[in-house]
Amino acid sequence: MSANPVLTRVRTALGHHGRDDRDRLAAIEERLDAPPRHLIPERASRPKDKLKAQFISCLEDQSVTIVEVRSAEDIPVAVAGYLARERLPPCLRFGADPRLTALPWERVPGLRRLAGPADPADQAGLSHAVAGVAETGTLVLVSGPANPTSLAFLPETHVVAVAEDTIVGSYEEALDIVRGLAGRRTLPRALNLVSGPSRTGDIGGRIVLGAHGPRRLAVAVYGSR
Repeated sequence: MSANPVLTRVRTALGHHGRDDRDRLAAIEERLDAPPRHLIPERASRPKDKLKAQFISCLEDQSVTIVEVRSAEDIPVAVAGYLARERLPPCLRFGADPRLTALPWERVPGLRRLAGPADPADQAGLSHAVAGVAETGTLVLVSGPANPTSLAFLPETHVVAVAEDTIVGSYEEALDIVRGLAGRRTLPRALNLVSGPSRTGDIGGRIVLGAHGPRRLAVAVYGSR
């Protein structure tokens, strides 16, 4: 295959065309194996026992409903209760994530469960975040059959479960968790960072929820007994 002429011109302009790339490739390999740490703000460097409260506070400031439960086994009842309080149909769609499928859903027999990517008729979806970032109150969602990306965009109500021990201070720490799951040299097809329900202020300067995605976001923070 011939070289891309556009890229060839770019390399020539940078003075790299025709040069031995071994040094540059070695630098890339080193960076992939040991990603550099950037400047971490003070709010992301607080003690571990302070991060959960900061994470929750940031989410609440962004119109997010927080549902705290003692353990993952309490999520089905908590989610069913949330849907009832919001006067939403008792129906929930989620992917093949074993952290969700293995939960005791039999405790809420009145809740209808649907599997797979979101459907336009869905009103509520459930995802599991791989991490929560206390720096800004952000959920880190990895795409794939376990947690289809469409669940974070199509239903008007999105519920996200996150384990308390995966709440970290900075984005860099969250990416360390992602690399630990996928491998240091592999990333998921999509990584979605969610910091609240969809909103816009483009029309008349008024904040409108649900403009480009869910108008409601609830986060179920669970620990371990």
